[in-house]
Amino acid sequence: MYDSAIVEELDLHGYTAQEANRGVRAFLESWSRRAPGSVVRIITGRGKSSARGPILKPLVASLLKGELKHLVVDWCPDLHEAGYLVRLR
Repeated sequence: MYDSAIVEELDLHGYTAQEANRGVRAFLESWSRRAPGSVVRIITGRGKSSARGPILKPLVASLLKGELKHLVVDWCPDLHEAGYLVRLR
């Protein structure tokens, strides 16, 4: 998936967990309709500035494995481990 062209990115820096949940859902629903089979990137950051450790990265992984898996063919960490590459269904 690393060699696929990325059609769009969603940068979650500054989002709360609730905002990220809504944002990721809307982003994947929209792009799965607009460009099925394409690859998008969701940037979560590494969570270094959070006192309790990463929050967004595990949240997004949970969504991709669970509630939103019907929109996703495959996904993996990006090369910088600061987000995910997602191939849409």
